[in-house]
Amino acid sequence: MSLRKRIADSAWFNDSLEGAFAAYIRFAHRTSTWQRIGFEPMEDAVRAGEPVIMALWHQRLMMAPFMFDTSLGPICSLTSSARAGSAVGRMLGRFGFDTVPMSSHKRHVALSRIVLGKMRDGVSIGIATDGPRGPARIASTVPLVWARASGKRVFVVAYAANRQISFPTWDRITLPAPWSRGVLICREWDETVPRKSTDAETEALRLKLEAALNDVTDAADRAVGRPLP
Repeated sequence: MSLRKRIADSAWFNDSLEGAFAAYIRFAHRTSTWQRIGFEPMEDAVRAGEPVIMALWHQRLMMAPFMFDTSLGPICSLTSSARAGSAVGRMLGRFGFDTVPMSSHKRHVALSRIVLGKMRDGVSIGIATDGPRGPARIASTVPLVWARASGKRVFVVAYAANRQISFPTWDRITLPAPWSRGVLICREWDETVPRKSTDAETEALRLKLEAALNDVTDAADRAVGRPLP
């Protein structure tokens, strides 16, 4: 086994790296000025014991701990079972998020059974709707499947900061810089997902969800004066 792989597989190394990222996220959030917009309906639902589906773009995933208040109710995030995705899941766990790993070897039916079981137990679900591998800002139909089966409300969320750090990933995932000015925005997706729908109807809903995610993300960027993609 190569030295690089031994380091990458090291529990000590991964724990240290996840801890460093979590500490940085807390520090950047604490030293910056944040405006929260539109979170009341989602928080009221969670406070009342109603689990929700929280959807966002993978690019804005790292600030998810400050988009969902785990003191109001539990949430489970879906992350890739690959090394990087597992690290993100463990990092989110430091903020009180539970995690369900998504594997290319696991049937979607089996994964949906796990997710829906958690929702029946009152656990909200957070999903990067274009993750874990993209393409960027192309929504999957997964949240639609869960909304159809559970009947739960879907909320789209985003963050932006006037000073951000972008990483060379497939979606240019971002982190806010310390001492920034940022905004967190939440909107309810007000479309109804019917129990039965044709392929054309499902595609139309997918495009509407994609548009809603783009709208809330662009609104966050505009609020802090960032150029739109």
